[in-house]
Amino acid sequence: MKDEKVMLTREGLEKIQKELKYLKEVERPEVAQKIREALAFGDLSENAEYVAAKDRQAFVEGRILSLEKILENYELIDESKRKDGVVSVGSKVKIKDTRTKTTLELTIVGSPETDPLSGKISRNSPLGKALLGKKKGDIVSVKVPAGLAQYKILKVE
Repeated sequence: MKDEKVMLTREGLEKIQKELKYLKEVERPEVAQKIREALAFGDLSENAEYVAAKDRQAFVEGRILSLEKILENYELIDESKRKDGVVSVGSKVKIKDTRTKTTLELTIVGSPETDPLSGKISRNSPLGKALLGKKKGDIVSVKVPAGLAQYKILKVE
C-alpha cells in the first residue's frame, strides 16, 4: 500500500531540507561528541549527562527519519494550477467568524508545514477541509468543541 503524497509549498520544502541538513551536519555530531564525553565519566548507571545525550540522540535520529520520509514522498504544490479565487492548498484566505466578527488570515498547507501560531493550517484540519474548494463570499461551517462555528470567506489569494 502506497503512502499518500505529502503536500508541500516551496517554502515548506526548503524549510524541511534546511532542518534536515542542520540535524545531520550540526546536531548529530554534537550529540555524538556529548555521548563520548559522558562515556569518559565512567559509571553509566548514574551518569545523567549520558542519559540526556542518548535521549537527545534518539530524538534527533527520529526527526531525521521523519524528515527523510517526507522528502521521499512529497508533492510540490503547483501554484500555476490553482484556480483564481478558489481555496486550495497554498491559498491565503481571510475569513470572518459570523458570530464573534473576528477575522483570521490563514494559509492552507500540507500537514508537515502546519503552524497555527503563524496562521498556517493543515488541509486535513476541520477548518482546512471546510475551506477547500470554496470562494469569496461563501460561508463554511465547522464543528468545534463549543458547537458549530461559521466563517465567511472575505478574500482568497
